[in-house]
Amino acid sequence: MPTLLDRIQIGDLDLDNRVVMAPMTRSRAGECDIPTDLNGQYYAQRATAGLIVSEATNVSRWSSAFERAPGIYTDAQVQGWKSIVNQIHDAGGKIFLQLWHSGRISSFALLGGHEPLSPSGVNDDLEKLQVWAQLANGAYTKIHATPSRAMTRDEIKHVVREYRLAAEHAWSVGFDGVEIHAANGYLPHQFLSPTINRRDDEYGGSAENRARFLKEIIDNVGEVMPVSRVGVRISPFAHYNNVRDPDPASTYSYVAEMLERFKVGYTHLADTNGWAGAPDLPAILDIVRPRFSGTLIANGGISIEQAKQLLNKGQIDLVAFGRLYISNPDLVGRIRHDAPLSDSEPRGWYGGNEAGYTDYPPHA
Repeated sequence: MPTLLDRIQIGDLDLDNRVVMAPMTRSRAGECDIPTDLNGQYYAQRATAGLIVSEATNVSRWSSAFERAPGIYTDAQVQGWKSIVNQIHDAGGKIFLQLWHSGRISSFALLGGHEPLSPSGVNDDLEKLQVWAQLANGAYTKIHATPSRAMTRDEIKHVVREYRLAAEHAWSVGFDGVEIHAANGYLPHQFLSPTINRRDDEYGGSAENRARFLKEIIDNVGEVMPVSRVGVRISPFAHYNNVRDPDPASTYSYVAEMLERFKVGYTHLADTNGWAGAPDLPAILDIVRPRFSGTLIANGGISIEQAKQLLNKGQIDLVAFGRLYISNPDLVGRIRHDAPLSDSEPRGWYGGNEAGYTDYPPHA
């Protein structure tokens, strides 16, 4: 059976190992959400991963759940990412850009006074939504979400085109692929949930209709790059951002079958509740694996030993590590040599400078 250090292919892309650096919002973009040289240093330090999935990257000015998260919708942002991609490739790494629209998970304070967009304007739970900002004193803190409004059909079509343009930008500057973030309560996930999506048009109601927004995104992205270089991240049972799907088995059975028909490069299973010690990965696998024959990436509070067991049982194909990659930039080398792992300092997770970001040393 495969190990974490064995090679694997995603479509025609050859990866050196099965260790994935998970997407992690670190909120260190520059002015106007332009990626910086510091971001490039951070990613290049971790280029021995078989695959890096970038931090969530806004496809639109009207998507922001975390201040100082990067975008890819302006020329300056695109050029900032180009420099980072070149650094990663020069270091021998591979990277997919995670495409993100936060939808209702936002605040007018981050959107220039505009209301956040959502499928149906459900706003009964604003205190449970994770919206973060950097104060004038540099401290990074949670702020209150503000009410969203329901999107018109024209706005839905416009956002789909924003995903397409973001993917086109990513492909043009050399990203090895993209990952569509349809997890953790963000906009595609909102459309999938019958609690948050109460529309009575072609985007609401049945699982097929609720998945239409995600389907149209994949269709459009697949017109500017090979679908084999497109991953999709899902989190069927996530409590994070309170998406409240009453029947995830039904919803994600349909989603898994749809992803199988598309033959996407991979499906990224985000066991978001695993962060809090309540893993749902077995239940997610029970839904997805019988219906999706392609490459599976598992993520969510998984230890190195658990990752080895999952691979050995043939349940998944790659494992994505998040917090371990914050404090262990040479994680692959540490796995190879069975070296001790360093713990990360939570105060450096969001916002700030190189402290807690690029100053973790490799193992001696």
